Amino acid sequence: MNKPFSQACENNKDAILDVLLPILEKSNSVLEVGSGTGQHAVHFARAMPHLSWQCADQAEYLDDIKMWLAEAKLLNTPEPFTLDVNRTGDWPAQQFDAVFSANTVHIMQWSEVVKFFKGLTNIMKESGHFLLYGPFNYNGKFTSESNQRFDQWLKNDNPGKGIRDFEAVNELASKTKLELIDDHTMPANNRLLHWQKIP
Repeated sequence: MNKPFSQACENNKDAILDVLLPILEKSNSVLEVGSGTGQHAVHFARAMPHLSWQCADQAEYLDDIKMWLAEAKLLNTPEPFTLDVNRTGDWPAQQFDAVFSANTVHIMQWSEVVKFFKGLTNIMKESGHFLLYGPFNYNGKFTSESNQRFDQWLKNDNPGKGIRDFEAVNELASKTKLELIDDHTMPANNRLLHWQKIP
């Protein structure tokens, strides 16, 4: 069986890594929520051997992730586990120095985005980092025509999906005791939002 492949991951992995490297320089553990194909995990874990990169996703994606991890044979990628934000029992007891997630909140229902942020509360260590990659709207407006077309495509698939407003997402973060540290401009009209947990 061939490994799954995401061209989007291939296109954005180096730009994301450039932002992650200084932020995660002193981190020992990262949880990736929504690991997808596993491509990001392999690329980032290989570039940051000092930390453990823990993959997590819905059960249907775990076999795909395992294929990428098995081929890479890295020592810092533990066995991926099932994580569905709708099931509170899926959240691990372990705490992590950082949480990373890419292209997830626009394919979740808004109620799931709320659960996602609530779930971060217990798994992040004090001063831990939360890094969220994807497209966002600002002041209720799309940042590009391509994002507007993408949003319509998402809504055609499921009306509950869609590009999220930065302000609404940042409000959820504030309720989870996360403080916005930076908002990085990324290629293809995406952003990488960086929050840090505060006491």
